[in-house]
This record gives sequence, C-alpha cells and structure tokens, in this order.
Amino acid sequence: MTSTTETISVTRELEIEASPEAVWEFLVDPEKMIRWMGLSASLEQRAGGAYRVGVVPGHTASGTVATIERPRRLVLTWGWEPVEGEPPPAVPPGSSTVELELFAEGAGTRLVLTHRDLPSGEAADSHTRGWEHYLPRLVTVAAGGDPGRDPWLDPEA
Repeated sequence: MTSTTETISVTRELEIEASPEAVWEFLVDPEKMIRWMGLSASLEQRAGGAYRVGVVPGHTASGTVATIERPRRLVLTWGWEPVEGEPPPAVPPGSSTVELELFAEGAGTRLVLTHRDLPSGEAADSHTRGWEHYLPRLVTVAAGGDPGRDPWLDPEA
C-alpha cells in the first residue's frame, strides 16, 4: 500500500528599497529581526544552526538553518513549539520549510519567500495571514523606516 501526503506552499514576492546586503541583515541579525517580527529572536548563522523567534506572547517558532548563502538565500526549517495546555501545533518545529531569496533589482531588492511543506489548507491560510502581516513591516524597516509597534503584540489585536 502506498501512502502519499500532499503539502501546500505559500509564495510571496515583494520589492524592497534597499540593497540585498541591507535586507539580509534583517533576516539574520536577531536585534534587527525583532524590528519587523517578534519579541525575541536567536539565529546561529551556519548550516545546522538553531533559531527561535518569539513571534507573539506565548507562541515561538523554531527550527534550524538548512542553507545560508549570504546575502542571497536563507532556508530554515520552521514550526511552532508546543504550548502547555493547548493542542499540539499543526506545524511543529522543523516540519515546514521557509526559503528566502534575495535578488538585486536596480538599487533595490526583490525578495521571494516560499513557505513549503504546510500540512493543510488551514495551515497555509494561517501562515499566509502571518506573512502578509510581517512582510510589509520588513519592507518598511529594511528601507530605513519605522513600522511602529506590531499590533499583534497586544492581546486585543
């Protein structure tokens, strides 16, 4: 008997008014990462290195660095750490993959994000909402702007 598991991918492409080198730092430097996503972050800048992002209070994404090609490609395994008293996450740590590719376009950067291996349409919809919330914040901060306080950090948001 053959068993197949279909997975779903989410892809987003955007233009950023900053060089790939400048954008790269917002993907790998924990202090810069939390300016656009999360409360806390750690990332070991090497293949096999661990990373964790406290995205919103009580919810932490974690995984490992699969590929790091400065300043053009970062591939991470991705998932949500279990929360005590809640059902197991649909996307546990390391169960999906986030690939970020940076391409120089004139004086700016084209970023292509592909989040693959999501287990269901519901997980894809949830992660799509997340990326559509956070990627514009990355565009703003990488271009030198201030995205302001993340409204998702407030319990009523």
